[in-house]
Amino acid sequence: MAIRIGPLRRSDYDAMIALFRVCGLNPKIKGRDSLPSFTEQLRRNADSYPGAFDGDRLVGTVLGTHDTRKGWINRLAVDPRYRRRAVAARLVRRCELVLRKNGVDMFAALVEPENKASAAFFRSQGYDILPITYARKKRRESV
Repeated sequence: MAIRIGPLRRSDYDAMIALFRVCGLNPKIKGRDSLPSFTEQLRRNADSYPGAFDGDRLVGTVLGTHDTRKGWINRLAVDPRYRRRAVAARLVRRCELVLRKNGVDMFAALVEPENKASAAFFRSQGYDILPITYARKKRRESV
């Protein structure tokens, strides 16, 4: 069966969290990855939150957001059994397309320095890999 790219739904939440865990993304289920947070994010970003589905099974995700200046590729995850099938590339292209429709022309993704595979993937998609220092401030640890 062909992998279908379609919008994530609230009902995909448990499968998404399981996928994040399989992919080593360490979901913040008491913070930004909680069901209430995900539900609100979907309300705001439904079109830029595509999933990859094998039948009814969720096998990939990407959460696209923007700050009106830059699009952010977040939580790109593909089940290890479905890698090397262009699933990630299709998810990122869909996300970029939706963000472009919202007037966004620049895209970014934060990649951990040790994640060489992710850096290679983004490079293959035309992204420049830049050495940066990332500064953050959190209101609470669960965020």
